[in-house]
Amino acid sequence: MQHVQLGRTGLQVSKLCLGTMTFGLQCDEERSRAILDRAAEGGITFLDTADAYPIGGQGAERGRTEEILGRWLAGRRDDYVLATKCGVPMSRRRWDRGGSRKHILDAVDGSLRRLQTDYIDLYQLHLDDLHTPLDETIAAFDHLVQVGKVRYVGCSNYSAWRLARALGRAEVLGAARYDCVQPRYNLLHRAAERDLFELCEAEGVGVIPYNPIAGGMLSGKHRRGDAPTEGTRFTLGTAAGRYQDRYWHDSTFDTVERLGALAEGAAMSLVTLAAAWCLAQPAVTAPIVGASKPEQLVDALVAADTALAPDLQAEVDELTRPYRLVEQQR
Repeated sequence: MQHVQLGRTGLQVSKLCLGTMTFGLQCDEERSRAILDRAAEGGITFLDTADAYPIGGQGAERGRTEEILGRWLAGRRDDYVLATKCGVPMSRRRWDRGGSRKHILDAVDGSLRRLQTDYIDLYQLHLDDLHTPLDETIAAFDHLVQVGKVRYVGCSNYSAWRLARALGRAEVLGAARYDCVQPRYNLLHRAAERDLFELCEAEGVGVIPYNPIAGGMLSGKHRRGDAPTEGTRFTLGTAAGRYQDRYWHDSTFDTVERLGALAEGAAMSLVTLAAAWCLAQPAVTAPIVGASKPEQLVDALVAADTALAPDLQAEVDELTRPYRLVEQQR
């Protein structure tokens, strides 16, 4: 597995990042560990999680994913670059969310305890918090870096203008800045190309996109006219509606069918095509790939060593160009 530099930092991360948001609900601990084992065998050393995972539950499950990951990491913590996030509500308490100093300082201690580690390599704000001054959030993250609980900081689901503002304020304050961003990005949602990626390339901000396979839609396993497949993200508790709103449309099925034909003509799976296309984007550092079964990682791992032919790349770009116009949303 090739390793690449995260933004302008000196940190090297594997070319693929393993996402864990299914661990603890869609995947029990035994299967979660099997997925982690398969990722490790494939050379993935970059792991991403969040204090609010797993997704899809009613709230009582929050923190379970970090606990599973912490148990798996016992005895091998230094072999992995570990990223987690805070900001999603963790309880009904109004202060137990967002980017306030209080929440960030409380949240990091909770994550450290669940992950059974004394430091986090990359700590990210999961959602932009428009109700907390950016200076307060930046100062709280900077404090965590200064005391050694966190090595680098980043953000997720930020618009380009808010990221630019955050970078500017960090520079003025002389504080640790966001060294990476997590946008939703795939062949069916290319809005980040319009302004976010240009900013990241100019400012040396790493990009670790989530949903590169569109929650499984770009696996080609879903069929038009069928009900969403049980056990997938399209039926997973409170996440089901969000994923159906994102991708379960006739126009999307049209595109997936045409992409599937291109993949077949190139003698590769649709997952490999989608992941390799994402990896080929100049702004992208390491896509976050997930799985609900260990074998689902195989085609993504193949993509890490697959370069699309220029004519295939151009054809895929043209086919999915309309998805650059879709507004960026979580």
